[in-house]
Amino acid sequence: MVRPVTLARARAAFNLRSDSDSPPEGALATTTRPPDELAGPGGAPAALIGLATAIAGGSAAVFYSRAGLALAHFDARAHLVVARRILDSLMPGWQQIGAVWLPLPHMLNMLPVQVDAWYRTGASAIAMSVVSMALAAWALASFVIRRTGSVAGGMAGAALMLSNPNILYLQSTPMTEPLLFGTTMLAVALTADWVDRGAPASPRAAGLALVAACMTRYEAWPICGALLLLALAVLLRRGTPLPVAVSSVARLAAYPAAAVVLFVLNSRWTVGAWFVSGGFFVAENEALGHPLIAWDQVREGVYRLSGPELVWPAYAAAALVVWTFARSRARASLVLVLSLGAAAALPWYAYLEGHPFRIRYGVALVVACAALVGTGIGLLPRRLRAAAATAAVVASLWEVSPLDRAAAVIAESQRDAGNMAGRRAVTAYLVSHHDGQPIMMSMGSLAHYMHDLSLEGFDIHDFLHEGNGEVWTSAMWYGPRAYVTWIAIEERAEGGDAVLLRSRQSSRFLQGFERVAEGGGVALYRATSHNSSVPAHDF
Repeated sequence: MVRPVTLARARAAFNLRSDSDSPPEGALATTTRPPDELAGPGGAPAALIGLATAIAGGSAAVFYSRAGLALAHFDARAHLVVARRILDSLMPGWQQIGAVWLPLPHMLNMLPVQVDAWYRTGASAIAMSVVSMALAAWALASFVIRRTGSVAGGMAGAALMLSNPNILYLQSTPMTEPLLFGTTMLAVALTADWVDRGAPASPRAAGLALVAACMTRYEAWPICGALLLLALAVLLRRGTPLPVAVSSVARLAAYPAAAVVLFVLNSRWTVGAWFVSGGFFVAENEALGHPLIAWDQVREGVYRLSGPELVWPAYAAAALVVWTFARSRARASLVLVLSLGAAAALPWYAYLEGHPFRIRYGVALVVACAALVGTGIGLLPRRLRAAAATAAVVASLWEVSPLDRAAAVIAESQRDAGNMAGRRAVTAYLVSHHDGQPIMMSMGSLAHYMHDLSLEGFDIHDFLHEGNGEVWTSAMWYGPRAYVTWIAIEERAEGGDAVLLRSRQSSRFLQGFERVAEGGGVALYRATSHNSSVPAHDF
């Protein structure tokens, strides 16, 4: 009996040396355990990093609002409209949540946005964006500090995110990307905590974070899939039997799976389709059907947004994280940060399907690069961390100023500026002639214009749009004359809207209406008083 005990002790001693708490000075920190004083949610350093991010982000939001750029992107205004219409509509209710954009950002904002001032300025949604970025910075710092003990790594990751002018601008708008960054970073941190506790029975915190992410933007779906697979890999790396590991991850996967099922059921109920994947863009990208060209466009977007000063260190950090996973079971959960790179799947697929190139779609990958670099810095020898963090942030600032008004996303956000000016002629006619009757307008194409009209006193319930269900469908198929006296049609963007296409299908669709104004790609029609409704069978 002496020999087995001796061998067991020898194995234990070997394992202790393999996962030593105190590596030699100068060695890569791949086997140390997080110090006890930094255990828990990340400690005071992570909280201070989150607070500093909120202060800096709030200041940037004020800067961009004063510059008139907070609502420059038409999607920023459209998100406000979708949130508002849940309660302010001809047919208010849950069906107004919609089925193209994911619902969480609009549900969070549906009450605050009923305040006219917050709706017109986007103040409540912008505040949510600032808080979301602070959450992302806190979660990233917590993730890094708990597993490496490196405050410098946590600070660097947060600074690299917020010093990028494209990220800083988006967190100063009502766009939904900041909430994506906050929820996905939180999901990574909480999943790592769950795995490090041995994947106990209830993964509630991590599961709810995944639900929030998957109900915010579609980029979270591949991130969620990658995170679940990497969590399984960590459990297996630590010696968990395969059936047990699969069962544990399946419990976690049940949360986002249930959310996605609920979403597709709502989509089927509200719009008649399980999932809306097309019909809102013209497939004119050269990458259509060409996977390599689509991938080149994804890569181009990341480099244009951040430059090689961030991308190449992120590659090196990714390699270091993988090496750490192979070397140390104690630090294996650091590999979960790689899941953020799965966000590349969405723009790649979109471009492959012919979606026009959008520089904004690469911002999630810039956040992934920042998170990777911060994690990689935490794995460096202790004496090198501060210098590496300083060098990474200085190189990023050298590339571009955080408040650069010529940043790629800001430039792309102003694509509608010319049309916005042109639509003033349509607005002027409506303001002077509107008689209180409903205006037929496609929210899928002109939601941003509905928001513009709010500055003139128009509310969402003044419009007949897709969210009005059967009334909209009847107006489209049997003619609008029985339902509205005004029609606004987008004739230019993305080949024209659904109303334009219907008017081309039926020459009698606009019978009883006359064109009274146009501008910025929008044509305004008004019902002629001497015409009656056109019989439905004529359509």
